[in-house]
Amino acid sequence: MTQTKLVLLGTGTPNACPNASGPASAVVVGDKAYLVDFGPGVVRQASKAYYNGIDALRPDLLTVAFCTHLHTDHTVGLPDLIFTPWVLERREPLKLFGPKGLADMTRLVTQAYSADIDFRIHGFEKANETGYKTQVTEIESPGIIYQDDRVTVEAFPVSHGTLTCYGYKFVTDDRTIVISGDTCPLDIVAEKAKGADILLHEVEYAGGLSSRSPKWQKYHREVHTLSTDLAKIAAKARPKLLVTYHRIYHMNILDNSQNLVCEMNRRCDTILQEIRDAGYDGPVVNGNDLDCF
Repeated sequence: MTQTKLVLLGTGTPNACPNASGPASAVVVGDKAYLVDFGPGVVRQASKAYYNGIDALRPDLLTVAFCTHLHTDHTVGLPDLIFTPWVLERREPLKLFGPKGLADMTRLVTQAYSADIDFRIHGFEKANETGYKTQVTEIESPGIIYQDDRVTVEAFPVSHGTLTCYGYKFVTDDRTIVISGDTCPLDIVAEKAKGADILLHEVEYAGGLSSRSPKWQKYHREVHTLSTDLAKIAAKARPKLLVTYHRIYHMNILDNSQNLVCEMNRRCDTILQEIRDAGYDGPVVNGNDLDCF
């Protein structure tokens, strides 16, 4: 049986954290990787994972990716994902799946790099003429959006403000993995993750929210998931493992006079305690860049 793994390529947020790359994950089934989101640094993170022994994440093998939503922190690595593997001799066009608007974004990114494409194909390099191309599928309705001999991928709607946003459920021969994307707390996530092997879910530090202005408190409650609310979702779903990512710490990371790593670690520990104190007694961990489950 082919073994399925979840590899966290980036667990960060829009904040330029020095210890968390932009949001990106990979469901790896044998020698094939399926990316979810492509935040800053996605291909270099894949390369790091490859050198950690995950052969499917060799950059020139990256050919399928799913986008949860079009926020910059989840998509600014798109040019990297299109072009860097091609420069490394990927020949297969990149297959992309995501919400409406992804096709325009991809088309405009490709257009923006037209001089580079022309030089690499017609200049000294003589690169292949297919590896930079893309095949974009915009999701028109929830349900199964992708299937091959290794995996079935279901998209389901989540709520993240006015942007169209999807979570994804991956089902393979040996694992079920659910990835929330950015969302406020929703019963549909618990429904899709019921009994799953892994639920990868965004979270924010409940205790830190009170330090924000009323405007930002309102925003975060409407579009993200507090640790205390995540506990309720997990209690309904009962996944074999709950993994947090895209952790919002509610702290100023643009202050290098503080011990950033120490403070983040403290808040990470508190997030886990908040989840437990809110009534969730199942296995839960904070995911970090390059973790493999």
